[in-house]
Amino acid sequence: MAYKVLVVDDAGFMRMMIKDILSKNGYQVVGEAENGQKAVKKYQELKPDIVTMDITMPELDGIGAVKEIKKIDPNARILMCSAMGQQAMVIDAIQAGAKDFIVKPFKPERVLEAVTKALA
Repeated sequence: MAYKVLVVDDAGFMRMMIKDILSKNGYQVVGEAENGQKAVKKYQELKPDIVTMDITMPELDGIGAVKEIKKIDPNARILMCSAMGQQAMVIDAIQAGAKDFIVKPFKPERVLEAVTKALA
């Protein structure tokens, strides 16, 4: 059975890239969200196995969304996606409960490695 993934990023292009990498490798992308508030709602609805979460987004950023999702499900598996130079935010995200992070621009092998590790 394919693992279910929720892809969260305010940029449609980034969501498309992640969806493409994951679906080509046997993962089932069950939903997308363009901000943290929608991510929390979709997490409750879809109960994905893993979430890819952008850090910088409108309405509720990725770190806030991680904290909210972790309140709902302490076992949630969340991977942060960050651009170069966001190290401090990545540390905050890991402290908030994210499993790992992927740096943009995405390298397919790194995305798959992080997802596989987080699901193990």
